[in-house]
Amino acid sequence: MPNLTVAVLGPPGYAKDLGKKGTSTDITLYNLKRGSDSVTFIEPTRYPEKIAPLFFAVSMADRAILVVDEVHAAFGETVLMLGCVGIARGYLILKNYLTREQLLPLIRGTVVEGYEVFEGNLNGLRDVLLDEAAARGGGQAVSGVSGAGTVPIDHFFNVKGIGTVVLGTVARGIVRPHDMVQVLPIGKQVQVRSIQKLDDDADIAFEGDRVGLALKGIEAGELDRGYVLSSDPTIRSTAAISGQLEMVNYWKIPLRVGMSIHVGHWMQFLSGKIEMVGDRNGDRRPQVTIRLDREVVHPPGARVILHYLEGGKLRVVGFMSLP
Repeated sequence: MPNLTVAVLGPPGYAKDLGKKGTSTDITLYNLKRGSDSVTFIEPTRYPEKIAPLFFAVSMADRAILVVDEVHAAFGETVLMLGCVGIARGYLILKNYLTREQLLPLIRGTVVEGYEVFEGNLNGLRDVLLDEAAARGGGQAVSGVSGAGTVPIDHFFNVKGIGTVVLGTVARGIVRPHDMVQVLPIGKQVQVRSIQKLDDDADIAFEGDRVGLALKGIEAGELDRGYVLSSDPTIRSTAAISGQLEMVNYWKIPLRVGMSIHVGHWMQFLSGKIEMVGDRNGDRRPQVTIRLDREVVHPPGARVILHYLEGGKLRVVGFMSLP
């Protein structure tokens, strides 16, 4: 059952006509299924009021649908977020007689410049995305598959008669029932009791699959959004991060020691303070060290996105890669 995850960005409510509504908090998920193929749509419900939902929606996505009915600050911030996360494939839905030529001066040099303008109806868009989902499943075979699995948690709750259930998307590897996994960053070991994909029981989940996992050995009250389930020994957890920051275009606020910053990776959106900023001399790629209030869980070489919540109309600072 290959799955494609798509961030739907722009005026709120567009995704409600693309799939069946599922979990809704500061992000809202909609599900679309055809046979064994599925698409998960994610809307950042609380954006632009809050920047975190936009990050969560984009960080979970394989593709983006960018609906544009007018050009404003949120449109520009969204384009820059897509570039930071690296969502290189997507579709533009243009409203109010806007044309690609009108947008081109604003998106030239960004990932959105390569997005296809989609002019068909919603049925056509659903079919295109389901076809893309189907194309992802060509190499998935259950027999003989091995590999440590990693699932960032985006929602969690207690289900009567079942116990603790978490929702997430498999970020790496595979997950099977009865797997023993660690809950990071708290380091607690739990067992995957069972797996569901779109309400159907499953005996395996692959990278990209949207899953509900019933867990044994932990209570829902011990969890938090952003915690990561993993059996992968290469996954790291650290409260101090350093690297070369790639600032987005239009970022004007000088970085300084002691500045509050938020770091996003997977479903983590963690607060911290800058401890060091290298000598920039006008350079937009300074070395930066950040001390986080909670450990960030990540694989080697992960890209993290930096946000400054007091940035006004632009809260996306840039990105950097971790060791």
